[in-house]
Amino acid sequence: MKAVSIKEPGGPEVLEWVEAEDPSPGPGEVVVDVVASALNRADVMQRQGLYPLPPGTSPYPGLEVSGRIGALGEGVTGWQVGDEVCALLTGGGYAQKVAVPAGQLLTVPEGVGLVEAAGLPEVTATVWSNIVMTAGLKAGETLLVHGGVGGVGTMAIQIAKALGARVVTTVGGPGKAARARELGADEAIDHRTDDFAEHGPYDVILDVIGGDYLERNVRSLAADGRLVVIGLQKGLEGSLNLAEIVFKRVSVHGTTLRTRSKEQKAEIVAEVQKNVWPLIENGSVRLVVDRTVSMADAAEGHRLMEAGGHVGKILLLNDESASGESASDGSASDGSASGGSASGEAAEHRHG
Repeated sequence: MKAVSIKEPGGPEVLEWVEAEDPSPGPGEVVVDVVASALNRADVMQRQGLYPLPPGTSPYPGLEVSGRIGALGEGVTGWQVGDEVCALLTGGGYAQKVAVPAGQLLTVPEGVGLVEAAGLPEVTATVWSNIVMTAGLKAGETLLVHGGVGGVGTMAIQIAKALGARVVTTVGGPGKAARARELGADEAIDHRTDDFAEHGPYDVILDVIGGDYLERNVRSLAADGRLVVIGLQKGLEGSLNLAEIVFKRVSVHGTTLRTRSKEQKAEIVAEVQKNVWPLIENGSVRLVVDRTVSMADAAEGHRLMEAGGHVGKILLLNDESASGESASDGSASDGSASGGSASGEAAEHRHG
């Protein structure tokens, strides 16, 4: 098979499409013949040498794929060779084949094309595990989502609205604000000209930014509010006013999906299949796709992600397996699914 290798830490140019050894399924695993993968911010950090890999992880980037089961490992039940699936990975998705624990497989939602399904596992698992399983978002509460037109943001807006929450989001520019409102955001705040903390209080905040957002996040929480930090785009350090935490009884959670055990991931995946897939199938939630890029040209995908002008997910096609697959069936995706940007804005800010 071929896979995208990181030659050395650096810019997008260090990604190389190379020959690699085919994976074999271990006990409880399947091998997926990959049709598509999707970009995530963690892939960029891994390429830059800023994301140490969990022990035993594939050296190739990629946290989600879609495709067909090509081989079953010992003890796998409920799945057959040839089944169309998407999967949450710990790594290895930028490749033509990948081995994955069977507990991290998901069916392809009805009405979603196999290519688009590649962009679902990581973002749905991230959003559901954090705003529901960790933060306990309830109907009638207010959720603040930072980076509302990124992959996580576009999904968080929709899931939260489907749960009956009021949703506020930060974005970079009026064009992106309009896109966020189209997805259901009740309020879109331009972080370049306005301070989100002045628009609180918020019951739950989902933060992909980190750094100096910490103090303002905590300050803008309501009593008994919950902050979940899942990204560090603005750095590793921030200040905290402990009085805000104590007297408002707020909680601050730091989480990551990649380093969880396969048992924990299987639990999250099962929750997503049970609770999010029906929302996708009934049209309440859709995947937003900015564009597709050939997996062999993953470097271009990384350049696009770092430029910051995209809206939603950037997908990587394994051109051999994706031949004949529809890049977009129009039912679950939004934007330009094969090469054109879904946003006409120039790149303005890394976090949308």
